[in-house]
Amino acid sequence: MNDLTLGFSPCPNDTFIFDAMVNQPGFAGGLEFDFVMEDVETLNQWAFEGRLQITKLSYSSFLHLTDKYTLLDCGSALGRGVGPLLIRKKGGPLFPDHESLHKYLKQAKIAIPGINTTANLLFTLAFPGADNKTEVLFSEIENAVLEGKYDCGLVIHESRFTYQERGLDKLIDMGAWWESESGAAIPLGGICVRKDMDYAIALKVEDAIRRSLAESWRSYPVLSPFVKNNAQEMDGGVMRKHIDLYVNEYTTSLGTEGRNAIDTLFAKAKESGIIQQPFDRIYLSGN
Repeated sequence: MNDLTLGFSPCPNDTFIFDAMVNQPGFAGGLEFDFVMEDVETLNQWAFEGRLQITKLSYSSFLHLTDKYTLLDCGSALGRGVGPLLIRKKGGPLFPDHESLHKYLKQAKIAIPGINTTANLLFTLAFPGADNKTEVLFSEIENAVLEGKYDCGLVIHESRFTYQERGLDKLIDMGAWWESESGAAIPLGGICVRKDMDYAIALKVEDAIRRSLAESWRSYPVLSPFVKNNAQEMDGGVMRKHIDLYVNEYTTSLGTEGRNAIDTLFAKAKESGIIQQPFDRIYLSGN
């Protein structure tokens, strides 16, 4: 059997999930993986080409890819209090309400971590008139705002934990906005398999991911070399905060609440006109 192609990010939540699966020979019960680590926006772009058989995918991209990919029940980054933040340099003007902030953002220069990211989707739903956006690698957004290249930036991943000490302020927590508007948890990213994959193989992949995650939890809070060596400029404390925030009960299994959050995102995107096409077979099983 040929190796299955697999893509995920080098962030601690993903390396934590996939560590045993890709590094322990024979762990996946006969399945072998040809894996690559890339930032999530690159993986999103590749998914539109159908390049990888198994891939981490922003839910905002998955909205447009249900004809190519189906979602696994495990591996997702989804929860409450995990959303992207809109940040700027300290000392800027105050905005007492959503309307005044929206007015400011219509003329502001904004750095985003990728057009296909869930961060940008939430931002677009909240501020549809804020169009002066530039894609910047997620790990470079803080510096770009500090250097004055942009008025504000949409930060994700470890920047949630570092922006204040770097002299940046939060304008709005996009996750808190989503939770207030929808009442649902925030779907950030999930693990998807291409729809041309044999169903039995896809189920084996899902099982391997779930067992790999359980293996990492058994050793936690000890961090493996795979997690530490791929984290970008993080100390151990920040890595653990990252894992604690993004790897949770929904990562093991979406459950009813997780699926409701994803269904709500699809419904809001369709209602706003972001997607027009019908969608079916979102989930690998239990549709």
